Amino acid sequence: MSAYFIKQADLEDAQAVIAVHICRPDGLDAFLEKLSEPQKKYVIAHGFKASAGQTVLVPDVRGDVACVAFGAGVENGFANSELQVGVLGQNLGEGFYRIASAPANWSTPLTATAWGMGAYKFSKYLKKNPTPPTLILTDDMEADETWAIVRALHNGRDYINTPAGDMGPVALHGAAQDLADRFGASLTAIVGDDLLSENYPMIHAVGRAAHEAPRLVELVWGDASAPHLALVGKGITFDTGGLNMKGPAGMRIMKKDMGGAAHVLALAEMIMAAGLPVRLHAFLAIAENAVSADAFRPGDVLSSRKGLTVEIDNTDAEGRLVLGDALTRASEGKPDLLIDFATLTGAARVALGPTLAPFFSNREAPVASLLKSGDTHADPFWHMPLWAPYMSLLKSPIADMKNAGSGFAGAVTAALFLQKFAGEQPWMHFDVYGWNPTASAAHPQGGEIMTARAVFHWLKDGGLEKLS
Repeated sequence: MSAYFIKQADLEDAQAVIAVHICRPDGLDAFLEKLSEPQKKYVIAHGFKASAGQTVLVPDVRGDVACVAFGAGVENGFANSELQVGVLGQNLGEGFYRIASAPANWSTPLTATAWGMGAYKFSKYLKKNPTPPTLILTDDMEADETWAIVRALHNGRDYINTPAGDMGPVALHGAAQDLADRFGASLTAIVGDDLLSENYPMIHAVGRAAHEAPRLVELVWGDASAPHLALVGKGITFDTGGLNMKGPAGMRIMKKDMGGAAHVLALAEMIMAAGLPVRLHAFLAIAENAVSADAFRPGDVLSSRKGLTVEIDNTDAEGRLVLGDALTRASEGKPDLLIDFATLTGAARVALGPTLAPFFSNREAPVASLLKSGDTHADPFWHMPLWAPYMSLLKSPIADMKNAGSGFAGAVTAALFLQKFAGEQPWMHFDVYGWNPTASAAHPQGGEIMTARAVFHWLKDGGLEKLS
């Protein structure tokens, strides 16, 4: 199936397989009873107490690895969840492994997913591709779906990790085309000055200074009679900040500013691979926020597809501009649900840090079930308010609004800005970071897809029926 997964049925009979035993401290004695006396002494001598992440390679009489002992730690919710298994996907040597035992309340599909998440390596520019350990997928791990989810996550991470020189507007458009071709979806695009004639002036303004033209890409898939789901992703392939230029530290990882588009492509891949019964429209608002003589300026007033005018307070608040036109277009199709993903605000990181995304919704009905999906699948996010009084912070004396306000409640005011373009149908906004500053169990350092697994499972479990 892949370097990091193989189905049980595809494993050769003579293939050596290493058992992995995962236990909590209160299950340590039961695990030790499965070992020979020398192995038991070996494990104890190595100080194995089943603490979270603790790993011991237990030898056989020849000195080869007989099994792996892995600590799950004490029961502690998300902190000691199935995602810890990503450590094994990251660190174990080449070979075939099976989960022989694990905490009784762990989900086997999530355990396998965590292994695959941890096994990710961005190797595009390496001379030698590392070979990850291979997990044997058993029937209870929902092999096909698990593999499809992990593949989508890996693809999304690859999009984000690829430098902007190789993942500009043309290349991101091409990635969407490749995905559409894989699943028989249709793909269309409005490119360059056609954005003006087709009335997408804010996307055009943000991207017109770059050497590759801005564009709105639309992917369509599924039965036209099925419930209609629209996804919108911010695809700023590199963000200099524009004329309000970022400093060196702020600009260093701005290849990730197309992370919202990567999230949409990853979620769309999960949906199409699973054949969910939806009519999917995915929109990518793609541009590079570059600096040239033609760059848009602070103080400019832009028109929008919605008909609203926007005064530019800060050219580094460009993501909400491209999203505004794309959200307007998506809402014109009257979807049952509209979801956008964007690496939108530094304020979201100040409020919740890099790994917990703020989530906004203009309907209360789906919030509880969606948050529960995040908890169940260890893909968390946090519900934030669309606090209408803060819209006053975006008041402009010369336009309908401005694109940035004071230093207060930046994630909320950005969401309120988007709400003006999202229409009246149910709408959700995820302000993702799209990046792991440091590595953790199932999350290698670098590009990351956040919240998409939770949304996928919520949709699979009938989320579109929980909107009212």
